[in-house]
Amino acid sequence: MTRTALLGTVGALALAALTAAPALAAKPATTGANPFASPSTLPFEAPRFDVIKDADYLPAFRQGMKIQLAEIKKIADNPAAPTFDNTLVAMEKSGRMLDRVSLAFFGVVQANTNDALDKVQTEVSPLLSQHQDAIYLNAKLFQRVKALYDKRDSLKLAPEQAQLLKVYHEQFIRAGAQLNDADKAKLRDLNTQLSSLETAFQQKLVAAAKAGGLVVDDKAKLAGLGDGAIAAAAEAAKERKLDGKYLVPLQNTTQQPALSSLDDRATRQALFERGWTRAEMGDANDTRATISDLASLRAQKAKLLGFPNYAAYVLADQMAVTPEAAQGFMQRMVPALAAEQKREAAEIQAQIKKDGQDFALQPWDWAKYAEEVRKAKYDLDDGALKPYFEVRTVLEEGVFYAANQLYGLTFKRRTDIPVYQPDVLVYEVIDKDGSALGLMYFDYFKRDNKSGGAWMSNFVQQSTLLGTKPVVYNVCNFTKPAPGQPALISFSDVTTMFHEFGHALHGLFAKQTYETLSGTNVARDFVEFPSQFNEHWALDPKVLAHYAKNHQTGETMPADLVEKIKKAATFNQGYSLGEVVAAAMLDLEWHALPADAPKQDVDAFEKAALAKTGLDVDDVPPRYRSSYFLHIWGNGYAAGYYAYLWTEMLDDDSYAWFKAHGGLTRENGDRFREMILSKGHTEEYGPMFRAFYGKDPDIGPMLENRGLAPEGK
Repeated sequence: MTRTALLGTVGALALAALTAAPALAAKPATTGANPFASPSTLPFEAPRFDVIKDADYLPAFRQGMKIQLAEIKKIADNPAAPTFDNTLVAMEKSGRMLDRVSLAFFGVVQANTNDALDKVQTEVSPLLSQHQDAIYLNAKLFQRVKALYDKRDSLKLAPEQAQLLKVYHEQFIRAGAQLNDADKAKLRDLNTQLSSLETAFQQKLVAAAKAGGLVVDDKAKLAGLGDGAIAAAAEAAKERKLDGKYLVPLQNTTQQPALSSLDDRATRQALFERGWTRAEMGDANDTRATISDLASLRAQKAKLLGFPNYAAYVLADQMAVTPEAAQGFMQRMVPALAAEQKREAAEIQAQIKKDGQDFALQPWDWAKYAEEVRKAKYDLDDGALKPYFEVRTVLEEGVFYAANQLYGLTFKRRTDIPVYQPDVLVYEVIDKDGSALGLMYFDYFKRDNKSGGAWMSNFVQQSTLLGTKPVVYNVCNFTKPAPGQPALISFSDVTTMFHEFGHALHGLFAKQTYETLSGTNVARDFVEFPSQFNEHWALDPKVLAHYAKNHQTGETMPADLVEKIKKAATFNQGYSLGEVVAAAMLDLEWHALPADAPKQDVDAFEKAALAKTGLDVDDVPPRYRSSYFLHIWGNGYAAGYYAYLWTEMLDDDSYAWFKAHGGLTRENGDRFREMILSKGHTEEYGPMFRAFYGKDPDIGPMLENRGLAPEGK
């Protein structure tokens, strides 16, 4: 997941306004000593987390918005005829203070929030929505942009300039610039309500996840977890002043990591149900009323803007273009996927019987017995893998090593850069020619005050116009080890590290003039392409041998264990792919609601929507239930969760190209960097991909990589 999604409370259309450049001449006297009033003096303009206080954010937001609105007024009121420089470049240079505080605040509030920051988010979210509307619904400003767009063919613009004009014009149209005054007023009200509800959802979910963790009194009930995991559970309980107890915290997904190891079925069921109902307890953290309101208001917004539903509105500027195309793409997977789910469920039920148990398979049993099947079929024990995956080693000898082999990058640890939380690591990224490329933060361990999931974002975005280089961060939610214990992770976690670093590369390799087009500021169904592509290098023989080393002995993972990982790579795909497809289809169903639809009963709607998928959603529930689907209700992926699957098609096609041309080589890496990773949104996605791949994307390599039969076979 990327920053564009992360700033859901601001809105994707606000990016051009909120990620812009140094303020124009006027500087109000009231800025005082606020740390966001001027650019940071740290390398790469990294945020001054050593001096930033919680109390600094709200004044900086207010002042930043005030400054930018004055700048925008000056642009709109300019008596000179509109030109590219006095309109678009001026807009790119507006809002610099707001950019600084927005990027820092939303990074911290997602990863390390507290009551004070939550209050700031609650107050500032509707203000940012209103600020966005003040820019994109400014009739005089739009007329300047439109005047340029209408004569674009005669302006003799460079390709990136022409693209910037096209993108700005689209953003104004999609933001409602062509509405009449009455409808603009309605839209402003809808946007304000939506931003407040999205913030409320995020905050309720963080609290619900914290409250939903499973507290266990008896250590015996945690049998199967292993000493390290049990020690971590004891430490987690201690941090909440539950001495003598054990706490298994919730991940944001439906399935919880501990379910694959816990021997006690009652404990498994209790943990699953704590996660399944975390935000449906009828308390202050219940998200269902918020969801129902969000779905209704989004449908109303879409109708106001001339679309039949919110999904149609969202996808109009995506690579897929229409909800029908996205649904059709996923439906092509369903026959093979449903058959695989049925086969896997029967296999797991047989394993339950083989173990001498007499109960029907339930979702809280799947991971446990699937792991037993995997051990039996591939002689592969996940517990035997973890000693080879220590977080820092994976990062420095795996993730960084692959980036060096493909792109020539090197990394230098920086302990002089202040961080917002002590666990955060910072590295300077050095390019193949020895020049400084940017700065990179890594925040890997779960905290009660951190949103669930994993993501990448920027503290500073790249722009040659502004003279800024990228300052990027990756955030994950790995279990933090007890003091003195190594930070051992699963291979799934390893893959997540490579994934999020793929996003980081997309941001680090940006070389755009204009920040609006820079790095990861691309469509939802394109932005996950570089990240998912980077996952492939986790299993590359050369890379794996470099980082998969026993944390005690330093010995490289044995060849037979490596081979078992590879053979098991397509295991359980009915589940792992099915839960994502079900979630993506659920997302599109929510956002296919018309404006005149009544408020929905969330549980009833979800049940009906999942029944339409054609998948085994009883045994394989969606990866995210509606009530904790953070991507679509709080993080900007509304009607866009299918993008993970769409971009998997793109990444598997690209990896197939790599394999056909020699695999892990600098020549291939440099080509991918030049044709994909460094392009930002300077080109349209279809032509960009075809130029690299040589043809339109096809689903064959994706299904083959998942171990499912290609279409027609």
